[in-house]
Amino acid sequence: MGEHDRGRRDASRRGPAGEKNQFRRPRSAEGGPRQVPGHQQRPAGGGRYDRDASAPRATAGEDHRPPRGENDSRRAEDPPLDEDATPADLSSFVRSRLRTLSKGSAERVARHLVMAGRLLYEDPETAYRHAQAAVRRAGRVDVVREAAALTAYTTGRYAEALREVRTARRLSGVDNMRAVEADCERGLGRPERALDLAAAPPSKDMSDPDRVELAIVASGARLDMDQPEAALLELDTPLVRAATDPEVTIRVAQARATVLRALGRQEEADKLEASLPAATTDPTEQEITMFSLPATDTGAADE
Repeated sequence: MGEHDRGRRDASRRGPAGEKNQFRRPRSAEGGPRQVPGHQQRPAGGGRYDRDASAPRATAGEDHRPPRGENDSRRAEDPPLDEDATPADLSSFVRSRLRTLSKGSAERVARHLVMAGRLLYEDPETAYRHAQAAVRRAGRVDVVREAAALTAYTTGRYAEALREVRTARRLSGVDNMRAVEADCERGLGRPERALDLAAAPPSKDMSDPDRVELAIVASGARLDMDQPEAALLELDTPLVRAATDPEVTIRVAQARATVLRALGRQEEADKLEASLPAATTDPTEQEITMFSLPATDTGAADE
């Protein structure tokens, strides 16, 4: 990961009535992957969809992780649950999505979602296994498939994450993970597809912060294609300039600084980064949002 790439997503997505479902995660000094569903925290900082444009990249269609068929015997074993991981650690919105399950299944699935959130950046592979354990019990519940999407995304399983994003959208009828979807296309070495997603008309489910996050991804895709001037234009639209959410505006500024460096405008980038709140430049910690679906009944059912 490096400096030449700011564009990953998960930003400012909220549950019912603007409720934030977030958790904290460590972050490398150069930015990194992001997110998963369920707790009380969210991502901050400009690398939300960050990848190093100068680092080795996947060829088109290539996933960074083994196919799901490999190591099935290991994955079929549920990872252990912490004793203090309880459904109460999830938001009321996420718990409500599990009500179609039997009581025992709902509790087990909820605890796996809690563990996925706790471990996402400390131990992303184990977080992924927890999400898979939840999918095995509740594969038709939208928030469970979103958790699967986010853990696959964070572990570099971009093709799998794309499938899960689309499954979650089909189950919920909600289309507000477009930036994650676009960034997965970037991860698969397909920045053109990321730009196609960014250029498509926004869905009614996307908030302005969602759309700004998508613009950040599009800017990163332009850098992937060695188009720094176009990358800067992606961040100069009226929508992006009008952003007021503090976390989103910080990420925009960080993305802009990265583009300025790609353009050789080092002094401007340094000045912009120096203007950011000190906490946002701390490379050791970042927040991530988990579930973004609104509180609407989509008829998810136990499998």
